[in-house]
Amino acid sequence: MRRTTRRVLGRALALVPAVLLAVPLAALSLPAHAATAAGAPCKPGQGPNYRGKTIAPSTDLPRDLSCADFTGATLDGVELSQRQLAGAILRNASLKEANLRQAHLEYADLRGADLSEADLGQMQADHADLRKAVLIDADLRQAEFPHADLTEAKLTRAQLTQVNFTDATLVGADLTESTPGQMRARGADFSRASLREAELSQAHMEHTSLKGADVREAEFTQAELDGADFTGALVEGASFIQADEVDLTGAKGTPKGIDALVPTVEQEPEIPGDIRRTDPYEPTAPVSSGPSAGLVLVVLSAIGLLVTGLVWAGAYQRRSRAAAAYAIARRAAEEDVTRLGEEIDRLDYEFQISGPVGPTADRDWRYALDAYEAAKNALAHARSMEHLSVLRGPGRRRRPRRPGEPAGQGPPPLIGAAGRRRQDPTPPTGTRTARSHFATGRIARRGITR
Repeated sequence: MRRTTRRVLGRALALVPAVLLAVPLAALSLPAHAATAAGAPCKPGQGPNYRGKTIAPSTDLPRDLSCADFTGATLDGVELSQRQLAGAILRNASLKEANLRQAHLEYADLRGADLSEADLGQMQADHADLRKAVLIDADLRQAEFPHADLTEAKLTRAQLTQVNFTDATLVGADLTESTPGQMRARGADFSRASLREAELSQAHMEHTSLKGADVREAEFTQAELDGADFTGALVEGASFIQADEVDLTGAKGTPKGIDALVPTVEQEPEIPGDIRRTDPYEPTAPVSSGPSAGLVLVVLSAIGLLVTGLVWAGAYQRRSRAAAAYAIARRAAEEDVTRLGEEIDRLDYEFQISGPVGPTADRDWRYALDAYEAAKNALAHARSMEHLSVLRGPGRRRRPRRPGEPAGQGPPPLIGAAGRRRQDPTPPTGTRTARSHFATGRIARRGITR
């Protein structure tokens, strides 16, 4: 029994590496197979067969018509919106007034198909083949045709607003009177195409080929035309107002709104008559001996540098004088504030001995304390002469009268003239700060109530 158990366990352990190796391989092979099955297009003709049939507009066709064969079929007015028609064959089919909005026709074959007045809005037709297809008066707004082939397709009067023709081929296509406004056509080939009277405003046509194209009376307002090739194109009456990076080298005709562009091949630069008729043996006029342009520029540059230096030196001197005056005024203001504090100390001592005299003594005392606080705050925040001017309050705050001093007599000012007279002794911040401990102690000892 033990030998059997060991033998089974040995075989199981031997299978473990193989299982561990097989699991990742299966996990890798399964997505690859699924991706191949999902991404590989079907072969044309493998889908439903409607070849040569006439389908009534009321017919409800399947949602998935991939690789279906509609060669020569008649589907006028048929509802095909949001249908899956990738790889379908619609060669020479009639789809007049059919509804193909948001349908998927990637890699579909629409050569010679008639889609006149059909609704193809937001249709996906990447790499589709629409050579010689008829899309007259069709609605292709926001349709996608990247890398599609529309050689010699007829899109007369088609609505092409915001259509995507990136890297598409439209050689010899007819877009006369169409409205491809805001069209995306980077790298597209419009060689020999007719865009006469087309509305191409704000179109993105970078590196587009328009060789030999007919764009007469077309509207390229605000179009992006960087790298577009107009060689041999007919541009008579075409409007390029505010168009970006326009180069009409080799174009024929006179366009509008491009005064500063390169002249066309038909316009030859005129040679002045005096140059053409110059006789090599005729003595030339003596060269003027005036100063050269280079010398004039050097002199003007030197004058400009001199003026700039003088202006800078004057400004520097003004700043230096202002700084010196401010330093002197600040020292004077600091001395005034110090003297004011000493004066208040002496008055406080006298009041403690003799007491306040007169009905205005308390008010004068409060004025003195306010003046001291305002002066300290103004000095702490002062940064210029204007700030120092607040050290002089209205009427030049006076100290309170000493005992025995007459009420009408004006005592000398407590603060010196550190600046111009101001109306408000508050500091530059616009607010009156609280009294210091010094002033609060004086008020408490004298019993003054605010």
